[in-house]
Amino acid sequence: MVKILIPVDGSDNADRAVRHALKLRERAPDIEIHLLSVQIPIDGHASSFVSAEALADYHREEGLAALANARHALEAAGVPYSHHIAVGHVADTIVRYARERGFDRILMGSHGRSGLMHLLMGSVASEVSSRSRVPVTLVTPEPAES
Repeated sequence: MVKILIPVDGSDNADRAVRHALKLRERAPDIEIHLLSVQIPIDGHASSFVSAEALADYHREEGLAALANARHALEAAGVPYSHHIAVGHVADTIVRYARERGFDRILMGSHGRSGLMHLLMGSVASEVSSRSRVPVTLVTPEPAES
């Protein structure tokens, strides 16, 4: 069984990674798919006005909203999966989560920028791929998608 972690944020890039995982699973049905939504922590000052329970509910709701498209695609294809919600710095959390839970691969959608645009804008995908010990596959847009 190959465990694949797919970080999702509700974006087209994340949806692209899920579609890619579905194609992979057609050829290798033993792939175990895990979706991860990482929520950015609420600023310390702002969080002092809200209970810990309310913050946890907020992160859970936002996480489930980010996971909705990916979950729907997998359910429509009849593919079993697990979903997880974490709170923290996005790239750090993805890298740590994959390492600590023994994933074999991280599969991420990427905007496909390079050169100057990449230097100016950066990306979570490139940060994860440069820092992770777990192999990372970046799924970029097809030329017609760009």
